[in-house]
Amino acid sequence: MHPKAGHPVDATTLTDISELISLYYETEPDLTDPAQQVAFGTSGHRGTSLNGSFTEDHIMAITQAICEHRKAKGTNGPLFIGRDTHALSTPALKSAIQVFAANGVTLMLDRDHGYTPTPVISHAILSYNHGRDIGHADGVVITPSHNPPTDGGFKYNPPHGGPADTDVTTWIADRANELLAENNDEVESIYYPDALAAETTIAFDYITPYVEDLKNVINMEAIVKADLSICADAMGGAGGAYWHAIRDTYGLNIDIRNDTPDPTFAFMHRDHDGKTRMDCSSPFAMAGLIELKDHYDIAFGNDPDFDRHGIVTPSCGLLNPNHYLAVAIEYLYTHRPNWPTNAGIGKTLVSSSMIDRIAHELNRELKEVPVGFKWFVSGLLDGTAAFGGEESAGASFLRHDGAVWSTDKDGIILALLAAEICATTQQDPG
Repeated sequence: MHPKAGHPVDATTLTDISELISLYYETEPDLTDPAQQVAFGTSGHRGTSLNGSFTEDHIMAITQAICEHRKAKGTNGPLFIGRDTHALSTPALKSAIQVFAANGVTLMLDRDHGYTPTPVISHAILSYNHGRDIGHADGVVITPSHNPPTDGGFKYNPPHGGPADTDVTTWIADRANELLAENNDEVESIYYPDALAAETTIAFDYITPYVEDLKNVINMEAIVKADLSICADAMGGAGGAYWHAIRDTYGLNIDIRNDTPDPTFAFMHRDHDGKTRMDCSSPFAMAGLIELKDHYDIAFGNDPDFDRHGIVTPSCGLLNPNHYLAVAIEYLYTHRPNWPTNAGIGKTLVSSSMIDRIAHELNRELKEVPVGFKWFVSGLLDGTAAFGGEESAGASFLRHDGAVWSTDKDGIILALLAAEICATTQQDPG
């Protein structure tokens, strides 16, 4: 463990944002180095401009490949796009807009040029596609999740709203590398101001539909009536404006901290290895919020793209992610009477065996899957799994009526669920 784990980040270690962005535009990737080729992991292509693995060339090639994949699959509805607060997310968004506009893709861009959490993109895709037989939407989220400030990430969500499966990501990565090998000569792009002004670039309100719909997945009325004292740590991430909208829409008693984006993440505490990492499940990175555990009935934090959650309680401090998943599952399956009676419980193979025991006690089928949230998509879509959760503090679950909410991880609803548990049981989830 690093000797400064859990200590505040000091100014001498902050990322040089100007260098990071300059290298994004100036660096030409060396394709003889496999580390500088496009490669999709479980959450898209990730890298950094500091070593030539995340550059303008990469993003333009990936975006062009997505355009060609959409055309081949007949996906001709709008594409919902969002970014988190990592420094490289903004230039990557600009590069993507240039290519999508040149290819005539209808692009749904945040109307205030703000940040958009991963689950909000999934929710928007599913909401748009509901009841449609043709003209389906898909999406892109620009985020490296909780990775250090130096990193960038770019992931594609098909019309099912969740992370793309391997067949899709392999095709996109292979085509992007082909384009890169030809110096992106086949990439279509237009000047950024022209792309913003294009008829196909649409200013879209992401916040209102998502926030107003939360009452259909969380018992917001119970939280309001309980008048809980809540702290939401936005951790400088994409959901800062969402916590403000949630507080104002529902009249919750929430203190919101670290809601001003800072691409250096200077307010963080060092993780176990001494790095700056926005890992809301790490007791070292979350040390600042843990210090406030006795000041609130419940507190929580989210990573930069808000697909993960960290729950802090007066009784236990920061909850172990597996322990909270177990509590959440037991609570949900006994407090959602309209969920399908045959809906199983989804967990990754490396998640805690506590979930196995709870599934047995609830007489629900346990659906174990490999690591990667893409494995939960079909179950959440058709209701055969009412909950899907990963050991890395990421999960989603169905609406009150048993319909799909999101097919990507949603840190906002898992945080609000902790408040609901407090409100209805008079006990914190610890």
